[in-house]
Amino acid sequence: MNNNLEEQKNHHIVDNRELNLWEALIPVVILMGLLAYNIFLKDGEWLGEYSNQYILLMGGAAAAVVGFLNKSTLGTMLAEVWENLKSVFVPIVILFLVGALAGSWLVSGIIPAMVYYGLQVLNPTIFLPASVIIAAIISIATGSSWTTSATVGIALIGIGQALGIDAGMIAGAVISGAYFGDKMSPLSDTTNLAPAMAGTDLFTHIKYMTLTTVPTIVITLLVFIIISLNIDTTGTADVTELLAVIDDTFNITPMLFIVPGVVIALIVTKTKPLIALGIGVVLAAIFAFIFQPEILEGLSNSKVSAILTAIWTDTAIETPNATLNELFSAGGILGMLWTILLICCAMVFGGIMDGIGALSRITKALLSVADTVFGLFASTVISCLGLNAIASDQYLALVIPGKMFKKAYEDKGLAPENLSRTLEDSGTVTSVLIPWNTCGAYQSSVLNVGVAEYFVFAIFNWLSPFMTLIFAGFNIKIRQIKDARKA
Repeated sequence: MNNNLEEQKNHHIVDNRELNLWEALIPVVILMGLLAYNIFLKDGEWLGEYSNQYILLMGGAAAAVVGFLNKSTLGTMLAEVWENLKSVFVPIVILFLVGALAGSWLVSGIIPAMVYYGLQVLNPTIFLPASVIIAAIISIATGSSWTTSATVGIALIGIGQALGIDAGMIAGAVISGAYFGDKMSPLSDTTNLAPAMAGTDLFTHIKYMTLTTVPTIVITLLVFIIISLNIDTTGTADVTELLAVIDDTFNITPMLFIVPGVVIALIVTKTKPLIALGIGVVLAAIFAFIFQPEILEGLSNSKVSAILTAIWTDTAIETPNATLNELFSAGGILGMLWTILLICCAMVFGGIMDGIGALSRITKALLSVADTVFGLFASTVISCLGLNAIASDQYLALVIPGKMFKKAYEDKGLAPENLSRTLEDSGTVTSVLIPWNTCGAYQSSVLNVGVAEYFVFAIFNWLSPFMTLIFAGFNIKIRQIKDARKA
């Protein structure tokens, strides 16, 4: 942590007096235009699976042209790109470990055990808050709000509707819990992406997020408890089939919780992320041999080969239930390549913007408008919301404001976790509230509930940006760089 802070302290953004604000904004406008073309006219498939990565590189090329026309040198641009890439080396390694962890936790039965025990807390009288909690548990375990909604979320929608509960309410509860878990899980790509953009480490970011995230989820639960006490429910919440399938497929035992317990303990004791996650992978592999030999034998002739495959690449465990089949799959290390390439391409774009002096010019303009701490937080929130609507992608709503505002937060003496938390509070969670955003379209399609139907009940998602602004407005736990250095 201290080494990272020193790197940020010594980091500089190139100032180019030849460049004016409008010229500095040209690459951003081009980037936004290409993204809009890809999303609205090409359904996100203009350049294939890696469209956003290519577009970021195009934005970088446009920035280079602007730089050459304003007396910037190629050497300066490349030097800044290299500095940016070096700064995300550890987060990239962590992302690889996250992929390994997801695969190993699946074949060891840890994720299925969390699903198994989570489903058993269902009770018709507290169905909505229980749905929030179940979705949160599954999302923390998998690191994916999308997977949670597409599996347990679908099951909860069906169960809740059988009880006579409005589908919009159920979807709002599922999405609230899923995005809480997505934010707080070290397995989540956005939870790794935000600190990488801001210049802090993963576990400092997660710990600092609890300040705004815990009050938000508590309020969310209280609202759903009140709603549950004022609606009539009929029938029973029957999850017998799901539980039976999980129990028949895996060897489910509370002993499996030893592995996440150890990882959590290591995190709490401030063990380095690479070590904590690495130990989580090794322990999960050992537990797979002990508790899930039949699963390993079903995946490969060699148990060792099955473990290595789960760690490295796609793994799918077949069950008689189609809903569970989607949950019981993981992409391993290779499944993280898309996010890693996005980070690298963002670092190229940001590095060239650094090298030509565009970031310096833009951040100076931002600071002239947001001349207070609250103004800076508000500008970040507005930028994230705007990019979620314009770019229609939550990753870009983290990447671009993260890179643009990083220096502004430093200039205000604010620790980088302020930025990373604000990015998540306003970028990650609000993406699902926009119908044409990839997240909004996905959740609406999977849950078969329109965004307009669940918007009001996705309490955690729309309350999060307000919570971060409340903390900023009243200067609650706003960490300074000097204070963070002592931590």
